[in-house]
Amino acid sequence: MSPDLVFFLTLALRMAVTAAFVVSASIITERSGPVIGALIATLPISAGPSYVFLALDHDAAFIANGALASLPINAATIWLALTYVVLAQRHGALVSWGCAAVVWITLAAASRWFQWTLTGGLIVNAVTFAICLPLLKRFQHVRMPLITRRWYDIPLRASLVATLVATVVTLSGWVGPYVSGVLALFPLVFSSMMLILHPRIGGKPTAAVVANGGWGMMGFGIGIAVLHVAALRFGSAAGLCLALLTCVSWNLALWWNGRRRLTHS
Repeated sequence: MSPDLVFFLTLALRMAVTAAFVVSASIITERSGPVIGALIATLPISAGPSYVFLALDHDAAFIANGALASLPINAATIWLALTYVVLAQRHGALVSWGCAAVVWITLAAASRWFQWTLTGGLIVNAVTFAICLPLLKRFQHVRMPLITRRWYDIPLRASLVATLVATVVTLSGWVGPYVSGVLALFPLVFSSMMLILHPRIGGKPTAAVVANGGWGMMGFGIGIAVLHVAALRFGSAAGLCLALLTCVSWNLALWWNGRRRLTHS
């Protein structure tokens, strides 16, 4: 079998596996309400597979440097979320998502001006969450209407995810760890929900799902930091496992805390 054929078959498998993860998670999100949906959406269901496939092609130092580049991008995603949530109260899906995407792209491009360290990335995330979380809080409580799925929803989501994976894997050898880390954190799950749910259930319910994801994104940022440190010390496989464990444990703690509050209220 020729090397080119092996590459394309492997790439197709990676695209299919990742798309299956993201589509499954987004369907669960639609059926679970804004709080549970947000906790699922903020798990590394898009970035995680991208990093796994990068780890198959590159060494631990590449993964660690990519995670370091991803840390400020996590902060950019919170600003994307806030921009969308505010605009979605009065505007359509394309306008709301388009403006939010411009904010994300601008911040992602600006992040290249700095030589990031772990401390610097954590400080940027801390400042961002301190500003954005209180602003997102007022948009979190909206009743989710019944969702009727359309025939093109699943193919659309699968194609979006597959395109991202193909882009990250194909370009990683040329663009290096920094751009790979940025591409891996493109807010694909949020974007999918914004563009698909907004026209069907309205801007406010869709914005509620995104708004509830603020605290989950904080745990995601901590997971990225864990990946950076653990990959350098223990290797890529251990780093990815510890990062996933961090994200899952954080979101489970958020879920348990939310249940405890409901019980005592």
